[in-house]
Amino acid sequence: MPPIRPRPSSRLRKRVSDLVSHRIKRDIIPATCTGLSAQEIPAPGIADRVPIRTTLLDTPQPTSVTPDTLSITLPVPPSINHQYATVNGRRLLSATGRAYKTQVGQQVWLALTQSPFRTRLRDRLRSEPLVISIRFFFASSLRRDLDGGLKITQDAVCEGLGINDNRIVETHLYKHVDKSSPRIEVSLSLCLPSHPST
Repeated sequence: MPPIRPRPSSRLRKRVSDLVSHRIKRDIIPATCTGLSAQEIPAPGIADRVPIRTTLLDTPQPTSVTPDTLSITLPVPPSINHQYATVNGRRLLSATGRAYKTQVGQQVWLALTQSPFRTRLRDRLRSEPLVISIRFFFASSLRRDLDGGLKITQDAVCEGLGINDNRIVETHLYKHVDKSSPRIEVSLSLCLPSHPST
């Protein structure tokens, strides 16, 4: 006969259940809460869960829109490992990545539409070469690469503005540490013509 294993006490089972429940509520939300359609959500797995800490900001952050620059504070993008998922052998943007792009696009579009310079800035962004500057404020300087969040942030901002990211001709990346308020500060502006020194 196989050995009889002692059954955990009801108190221990409840404690484990509470811990698991707390972890789930703290770390993840269903991808269906992000506005994605059922067709956009890949097969069940880790890609169907969106880390709250990478997609939500607790408080409104400052935004500045001028006739030639959009500056906005956004959540830190998910890491490269969480940006993509393999579905049926294909490497696709994960539910986490799509949710991040959707949220950023909405924040960028809202900032633009609330500005009196929206029409002029949008027209200029669509017709002139651009410069993007991203300042990453990580909770730790050792756990994230500087360039891992560039593409998804650039794509999300440009899609939110309805412009093609091939207009960007210059990129500036900066890495900082802010344990209390991880974030990115993005500035998209017109590329001023360089003048040769005389």
